[in-house]
Amino acid sequence: MIGGSQDAFIGAVHRKAANLDGQIELVCGAFSSNPEKSKATGASLFLDPKRVYGSYEEMIRKEKALPADQRMDFVSIVTPNHVHFGPAKMALENGFHVIIDKPMCFDLKEAKALHKLVEKTGLVFGLTHTYTGYPLVKEAREMIKKGKLGKIRKVFVEYPQGWLSTFLEATGSKQATWRTDPSKSGAGGAIGDIGTHAANLAEYITASPITEICAQLNIVVKGRKLDDDSSMLLRFENGASGILMATQVAAGEENNLNIRVYGEKGGLSWRQEEPNTLEIKWLDKPKEVLRAGWGYLGDVAKQNTRVPSGHPEGYLEAFANLYRNFANAVADHKPGKKIDPAKYDFPDVADGVRGMAFVETVVKSSASNQKWTKLKI
Repeated sequence: MIGGSQDAFIGAVHRKAANLDGQIELVCGAFSSNPEKSKATGASLFLDPKRVYGSYEEMIRKEKALPADQRMDFVSIVTPNHVHFGPAKMALENGFHVIIDKPMCFDLKEAKALHKLVEKTGLVFGLTHTYTGYPLVKEAREMIKKGKLGKIRKVFVEYPQGWLSTFLEATGSKQATWRTDPSKSGAGGAIGDIGTHAANLAEYITASPITEICAQLNIVVKGRKLDDDSSMLLRFENGASGILMATQVAAGEENNLNIRVYGEKGGLSWRQEEPNTLEIKWLDKPKEVLRAGWGYLGDVAKQNTRVPSGHPEGYLEAFANLYRNFANAVADHKPGKKIDPAKYDFPDVADGVRGMAFVETVVKSSASNQKWTKLKI
């Protein structure tokens, strides 16, 4: 692992998720740019002190020097956005598979460079867009792919949070400080942090890419350097139109990511805060409520369900599904032969490029007087 020291939030989430199936073992790490903090984190995780490193460069060099059956198999990168590209590039260049927290990079240029490197090396590359790991999100995608809702016409996706409703970065909050700093987060604030999740979810469930955007970015809290609120119109390749809202100044909201998709025959809706329920509304028959864990769900949803019906299943399990699917791809990988990420069902480097293109397009659209801005990769 690169990043994820004792005082970091997302690193611990990754470690718990990766460990859930007992197929992935944390064997080494460079957990902080501060060597002492990295050593302390390694000690708290009971790692061999010789394999707790002061920098990611040291870790990759020394792990590569170990015999093949003793070195790490892949790298998990959980640093802030501006420290994604360097370690990912070095890991790939030295023959290590990579899984990385979203958004993939600092900007689109870095994302394209990583895409080329993944294509060149043929190594496995995963991106943790967590919400694609939920069983009922996968059920929704399968329903649409099979044409059960007919031609898709309309998409509404929202991600309201309220944690940045005040000038939190002035209080010393580590999470708020780097996420609102353009030198660390990149060109997007809320749109890069949670807007990319909303866009990815819409593209994943509809199995159709966003092609054009008409966006407005706002900075609501005085003194903030990056957007904390956004609204936009979307056009999809399949002809559907959509609306996306991502905000971190909706006071009182937690992580209320939700999506509604409507086709000719009916529509579906799913909420991250109630992830075990998928509602289907039909044009000519009563509403259906699907629940996780039941035998009537499709095979893909079943394969990504971990607990019996009626038991809470959520964020960590969805995260773990991505890690398990990624680990399966790593286990199946053969040198010189590329794997098909679609077979294993986890977001990959192409999704990462789309995410950075989405941020760049939204920023460009918001600054333009032109109604529509094409999303170009």
